[in-house]
Amino acid sequence: MRILLVGAGGVGSAAVAIAARRSFFETMVVADYDLARAERAVTGHGDRFVAARVDASSADAVAALCREHRITHVLNAVDPRFVMPIFDGAFAAGADYLDMAMSLSRPHPEAPHERTGVKLGDEQFAVADRWAEAGRLAIGGIGIEPGLSDVFARYAADELFTEIDEVGVRDGANLTVDGYDFAPSFSIWTTIEECLNPPVVWEADRGWYTTPPFSEPEVFEFPEGIGPVECVNVEHEEVLLIPRWVKAKRVTFKYGLGDEFIEVLKTLHKLGLDSTKPVSVRGTEVSPRDVVAACLPDPATLGEKMRGKTCAGTYVTGTGVDGRPRKVYLYHVVDNEWSMREYGHQAVVWQTAVNPVVALELLATGAWSGVGVLGPEALPPKPFLDLLTGYGSPWGMEER
Repeated sequence: MRILLVGAGGVGSAAVAIAARRSFFETMVVADYDLARAERAVTGHGDRFVAARVDASSADAVAALCREHRITHVLNAVDPRFVMPIFDGAFAAGADYLDMAMSLSRPHPEAPHERTGVKLGDEQFAVADRWAEAGRLAIGGIGIEPGLSDVFARYAADELFTEIDEVGVRDGANLTVDGYDFAPSFSIWTTIEECLNPPVVWEADRGWYTTPPFSEPEVFEFPEGIGPVECVNVEHEEVLLIPRWVKAKRVTFKYGLGDEFIEVLKTLHKLGLDSTKPVSVRGTEVSPRDVVAACLPDPATLGEKMRGKTCAGTYVTGTGVDGRPRKVYLYHVVDNEWSMREYGHQAVVWQTAVNPVVALELLATGAWSGVGVLGPEALPPKPFLDLLTGYGSPWGMEER
């Protein structure tokens, strides 16, 4: 297996550190628009890693780099505005493809808080037949959320339930960052995108529909000392992926943002600072959202200042295999102190990065295989969960 990793930011750099301890691949080319950042990501990890420069907005550039290095698998670790050129470039070069966030949505023009427009992943699913006919595989949304959360949903359907009322992905943390009043632990560009777009809900008798941002607040109790966190509806790939392969009456995604974070996001929206459309500033065209991202600290640099744990998981309710009502929370917790000590990367980016590396190893061994455009829940969950534990990061399950 010869891997092209596009993006040497927080998640990409963490993926390098994780993959460096595994032997399933021959070469990993780590490419970024900033060559120096790619070189930093590979430094000290051995001669299987090669740094390169790439323009992720160009499918031709991605394809050319794939051909140059005889790439078999492309892992996309940049923000989702670059999904389609990387996805198309991988296909053009005859490589398989994995990403952690799918192609972007566009709200419904007349009823954005009631009806879906272009949904997350629609552009990729539109060409699924072409990928299948070519014998190529694209796995969309194989980070932590989406990703492991989807694997949990499939595991619950296969092993724990005979009928599912709701698959509810719930994400929360008690992370703090020393010295900052506001410092997101993940890409603010992506956070703005998913939090300010209309959230999507799926119901078996209604299909996909949307609600206003931050709707349906609930307090969810997170394990391992994190405790209660208020969670709200957020647009996320799981709601678009899980119903395709897992039978459930309802699918939701709720994120524990906190009042302060929500107010910041609302303010950015009121001021137009969430926009990706360039504006002219003294003769220079700049995207307001890019300016916001540039003004905030790089999440990859915050590890030494972060304290606490992050939790991602899937809360499933329905009828258990014994015919009785059942509620189960399947989850994965990462302590920032542990991830910094063991890998030198903060908890949120490490937790995201470990899952595509696990998936690549499963593809290398043949434990996972397929063609077309698939979500993680389309593939066997037990090999994934077993190997994740083998990476030294076990998952958990609580009866509720």
